[in-house]
Amino acid sequence: MAREITVAGIQTSYGTDLQDNIDKTIGFIREAAKQGAQVILPSELFQGPYFCVSQEEHWFEHAYEWDKHPCVTQLMPIAKELGVAIPVSIFEREGPMYYNSLVMLDADGEAMGVYRKSHIPDGPGYQEKYYFRPGDTGFKVWNTRFGRVGVGICWDQWYPETARAMMLQGAEVLMYPTAIGTEPHDDTLDTAAPWQRAMQGHAVSNVVPVVGANRIGHEQVTDAGQTFYGHSFIANHRGDLVQSYGRDEEGVLVATFDLDFLDRHRAAWGFFRDRRTDLYGPLTGTKKV
Repeated sequence: MAREITVAGIQTSYGTDLQDNIDKTIGFIREAAKQGAQVILPSELFQGPYFCVSQEEHWFEHAYEWDKHPCVTQLMPIAKELGVAIPVSIFEREGPMYYNSLVMLDADGEAMGVYRKSHIPDGPGYQEKYYFRPGDTGFKVWNTRFGRVGVGICWDQWYPETARAMMLQGAEVLMYPTAIGTEPHDDTLDTAAPWQRAMQGHAVSNVVPVVGANRIGHEQVTDAGQTFYGHSFIANHRGDLVQSYGRDEEGVLVATFDLDFLDRHRAAWGFFRDRRTDLYGPLTGTKKV
């Protein structure tokens, strides 16, 4: 019997109230589970609005220790009740340090640990270096009840090294919770298509399904505000979009993949057989080009 995994991504808007956002996410998790989803991905920092559009110190009050974060403690019993795994994106505090983090909940409702976002952007509308330290956990792959799931967070998704590092740890599915939209310094810049294409490329070059979950809606954190463009999707091992949303839809995307087929197909392509690590020194700065 083939070993299959059914994954889901949530696309929705979020408001300013933490509990309302958690309740809304739980509703979509239930909907995805009803459609057979086993690993269900909400978007990045769904606890509230994406606050990194500016530098305001009061937002530090919204961080929690990862095992005490309300998004984690309230989704743990939901994961157990529904028998699903949930990657939970949070604003984490550890002592005096703050991180953009993710806690993986397995289908028994237990937390498998924490991943801290490795690549931290710093630009107009995405001023995350003010809030977050670079992650110190290294890339993570979670051996869930349903398969080995690698999860990066937003800016991580643009880096092929992130995807490859997770694949080398045995990932069978890659997931990326995201918060991305308009660019306040340039009204003509729309990154929705390249955002998708970057991750579709990871799918192709690693022969692996990819799930991207982004938020939607206009958020008035600053006077100018910011509009998030959605375009959440599930891509197969060829990079084809097997499920996708546009800019405004709310709901869940669900798709099933045959992990045994993907394992054989990945081996047949030879991407991992033909790697030349002896030539990759320039990637880590250990050897000059």
